[in-house]
Amino acid sequence: MLRNPSDDHEESPIKGLIGSGPAMREVYRMTRKVAVSNASVLLVGETGTGKELIAKAIHQLSPRGTGPFVRVNCGALSESLLESELFGHVRGSFTGAVANRTGRFEAAHTGTIFLDEINSTTPKLQVKLLRVLQEREFERVGDTETIRVDTRVVAASNRELLDEVAKESFREDLYYRLNVVPIYLPPLRSRREDIPLLASYFLNHYNEENDRYVVHIHAAVMECLQKYHWPGNVRELQNVVERAVVLATSDELTLNLLPPTLLGGKPSLASAPGRGGDLDSLARELVEQGMATAGPNDENLFDRVVSRVERELISQMLAACDGVQLKAASKLGINRNTLRKKLLEHGLEEEAR
Repeated sequence: MLRNPSDDHEESPIKGLIGSGPAMREVYRMTRKVAVSNASVLLVGETGTGKELIAKAIHQLSPRGTGPFVRVNCGALSESLLESELFGHVRGSFTGAVANRTGRFEAAHTGTIFLDEINSTTPKLQVKLLRVLQEREFERVGDTETIRVDTRVVAASNRELLDEVAKESFREDLYYRLNVVPIYLPPLRSRREDIPLLASYFLNHYNEENDRYVVHIHAAVMECLQKYHWPGNVRELQNVVERAVVLATSDELTLNLLPPTLLGGKPSLASAPGRGGDLDSLARELVEQGMATAGPNDENLFDRVVSRVERELISQMLAACDGVQLKAASKLGINRNTLRKKLLEHGLEEEAR
């Protein structure tokens, strides 16, 4: 069977995206095909697979490319805040609404809005999103005036939305409105042939950013990178290379610069630089330190020690989850709003994203 030459162009890499294996070529092909339309797109893939990069590529390759590209992380805000963020509000509509505010849908008029972590939206908000997709109109929070917009929607989920529909946590009608054209982003473990390209790209990037000169990757390191299962996907690889560049003392990236998890060591939340052991031993250490520094009439010892243990646990869980609050909260067994309060309480906002 003869191959159409145009297929080669459709599957060629897109600027800003790294990878030339069959899995990524299919992503490039789908991205180019859907970009020229106005259809809603649903990007599905694990955390760290590059969904935002694909969303930007769809926008830039589309007739809307000169219009605004607006990103909203639906998993980072509570229902009320997200509703105001998406649709705007009028002065006095709720406590703290001291002025009218334009929402993200309105700001993305003639362009594209990227709704990341769409799976985390509540049923109430899903109703309003369905109306925008169907009617292209909405009202700001606290207002009765209807606003019409010409905004393309690209949504992303790190979970299979059909599973969420089956669990009745996601509306079936909204799913079909979003899922006009799905694009599945492969995990890094399914595209190991792209790892050398990605590693070299990140190496050059962090050399330039840190004014370093680590120009070689030892063969044993590359073998290790290609054998690892990469639960954090491309973002985890990016972090590993950045760490190695920062710690390197020569012009070569060597095995001793890789974190223990890549070398077959057991993952540990307490494996921060300079500290070993598990969380139990870390907790004992913090308790002993607190007791050693406590005065004879120290009535706040319990609160101080618990606070230190809590802060350390949250800090290391964030590190293990690559700063993703939703994932860290889930592993800690608390809701996202509780985690946010704890981040403010312990001054850990910088470690979360």
